[in-house]
Order: sequence, then C-alpha cells, then structure tokens
Amino acid sequence: MSAAGLECRELTLARRDARGSERRVLDAIDATFAPGDLSLVRGSTGAGKSSLLHLLAGLLRPTSGEVWAAGEPVSRYLGSHRDRWRRQVGLVFQVSQLWPDLSAAENVMLPLVPSGGSLSDIRRRVSEALEQVGALALAERVATELSVGEQQRVALARALVVEPVFLLADEPTAHQDPEGIDLVMAGLDRARDRGATVVVASHDPRLLDGCFAQRQWRLEAGQLGLHTETCSGPSDPGQRAGRDGHRIDSQERGDD
Repeated sequence: MSAAGLECRELTLARRDARGSERRVLDAIDATFAPGDLSLVRGSTGAGKSSLLHLLAGLLRPTSGEVWAAGEPVSRYLGSHRDRWRRQVGLVFQVSQLWPDLSAAENVMLPLVPSGGSLSDIRRRVSEALEQVGALALAERVATELSVGEQQRVALARALVVEPVFLLADEPTAHQDPEGIDLVMAGLDRARDRGATVVVASHDPRLLDGCFAQRQWRLEAGQLGLHTETCSGPSDPGQRAGRDGHRIDSQERGDD
C-alpha cells in the first residue's frame, strides 16, 4: 500500500440553490489521510462532512480538484475502472442502507458474493465480522427487526467483511450506548491495525471528548484544517484524553 493513503488535492464541491446561486460546500481542500490512522472529521450541521466522505468513496465527482488513493487519481476514473477501485472501499452511511427483507448475516454477505469464494469461507468471514461488532447473536434476525443501533453495527460489519483498504464511516456511533460505542470503535480499530485508512465523520461529543482518533480535522466554511493530534490511547471512552491531558471541547451538533 502506498504511503499516500487518501489524499485531497484542491478538492472542491459546489452546489446551486433554488435561485441558482452557487455555494462551495468544500473549497479547494488539501488533506492527507494516512494508512494505519483513524482520522476524525468534525464540523457543524451542513458543514459538508458527508459530502467529503462521498467524494472520498467515489460516489460523488468533485466540481474541481482530485481525490488520490494509494498514489492513483481515483476521482478521474470512469465506469468499470472506478467500480473495481471501489471494491477496496468500505463505507458506512448515516442510514444503515440494509436490505430490509434480508437477515443481518445475509446483508453482511452481499459484498462477498462477487468474490466467488466458497460458501463455507464466506460464512466464516461473515460470522467474524458480526462478532467484531458484537452482533453475532443478531445474525439470523431480519433487518427490520433490529433497532437502529443494531442496524448501524451490522452495516459496519458489512463494511469490515471485505477487509477494506479504505474505511469511511458517517456518524457510526449516533445511535449507540456506551457499550455500543466501544464495539464500533473496536471494529474501526481492527481495520486501522490492519493498515487501512480509516476516516470517520462525526459530531458525537462522546468521540470528540477523548482520543479515539490519531488525528482530528475540523470542517468549517468549506475549509478542512487539522484540529489536533490525539493519542492512540486506551479503548475505554472514560480513559481517553489527549496526549497532554487536555480534553477536546465539543460544541458541534448535527451533520449534512
């Protein structure tokens, strides 16, 4: 894997309102998200955190500028070439996007189907991914029978099961209790430990007030700046604090 990880080069996304006026959601952003790091992107409602993740995942095209991944200009890719690259990406949406009539295990299994592996290997990987996020007991339950928090963790398992090179998570702890946060962060940490580039967008004060991430970024007025560096730290939220003992002050709530 290239040391480049994910890189934004003058990344710009503009949108027009009903009156035709242009607003730059993201304005010439330059940033690098390194392999083996968990980067937390914070910002107020409508700041563009979700849009940034969708650009990094190749779901949106930038108005200008580029996204590079492992040294390749992936935002330039077209058609099937881009689709093949996206198989390296695990994406957790704000809304779980589970198939409602499938079980938790079947939902997690879906991204493995194109790989053509044996059914026994696929089932093993699905069980391991569900276990990583404390959802193995939910394997046979239909998605509509799960709570929103349970759906979130199953969606994370679906992203983890492919062992992505790039893992992007949008508000993954929004509906989690403290135990659920530990399970979610443990899953993200496992991906980071494997060397994945992990980017999390969140306004959850329980994440901001601690050292869940190696780096924190702040997105404001279309600009993304490095907010602070935090320790790799213990997994218990109650034990997490910055390297210098300073606890990060959070006033942000909401997202776009």
